[in-house]
Amino acid sequence: MASARTEARHEQAEGLDERPAVDVLKVLSAAQQQAAGAVDSALEDIAEAAKLATEALRTGGRLVYVGAGSSGLMGMADALELPGTYGITRDRIVILLAGGAASLEDLAGGYEDDEQLAVSDAERAGIGKGDCVICVTASGTTPYAIAIADYAREHEAKVVALANNPGAPLFAYADISVLLQTPPEVVSGSTRMGAGTAQKIAFNMLSTLVGIQLGHVHDGYMVNLKADNIKLKDRAARIVSGISGVGFDEAERLLEQSEGSVKAAVLISAGATDKAAAEAALNNSGQSLRRALKNLR
Repeated sequence: MASARTEARHEQAEGLDERPAVDVLKVLSAAQQQAAGAVDSALEDIAEAAKLATEALRTGGRLVYVGAGSSGLMGMADALELPGTYGITRDRIVILLAGGAASLEDLAGGYEDDEQLAVSDAERAGIGKGDCVICVTASGTTPYAIAIADYAREHEAKVVALANNPGAPLFAYADISVLLQTPPEVVSGSTRMGAGTAQKIAFNMLSTLVGIQLGHVHDGYMVNLKADNIKLKDRAARIVSGISGVGFDEAERLLEQSEGSVKAAVLISAGATDKAAAEAALNNSGQSLRRALKNLR
């Protein structure tokens, strides 16, 4: 661990605690931006990881997010957004955070070393063939993440590994390895900073690409969103209006007719007779609104 990049000392760390506040913030800002830049070197691997995740969801499998500590929180944040943003049902998303709900109140470090806990969590989740398991750990050595990756591989699930250290042991268990080679942290070992920033960006990109590949994004609009509050209902109407060219009030009427489905509302506007016909068109087009619209026209 001592030689790991995530545990190394930052070149500007010396005397940091004696500098003026704004100077400290400049160092922190520069380090965060440098960490974000590290994601660019992993684009091809992120694309391959998204391909595995998309295939799992498309064929009835699940996405399983696995992690401990701050890395686990990065994965959890991504996972929790998927149902609302892309309409992926909650039963298709599994979150395994070391320590479970207890870690949301006290992010104690001991959970990440518990391999037995990892195996029991994996068993309880029923990880198996058809699932895509995304394991994240800054160091790449976290026993909890490695134990679940090993379990997943043995049970024929696909494994994606994200880590910030080259040669991370976790990579040996993965179908796709995503190396986010961030620089040493300004506060040595505090991987919620640069490493966490890179992880968050990578997760954002990976899940957005999955949403696009599943047909849930059309010209930058989230056309499979779950509109379950005032803001999102307003957004849904604006999306229908923007794609179909109808006025806002008409878009709201179409959404009532489609029972809140943006895709179906757009298709009804384009000539589908009702929600059932719109859904049939979507099923025939692999849930792609663009292909469904072309078929209608």
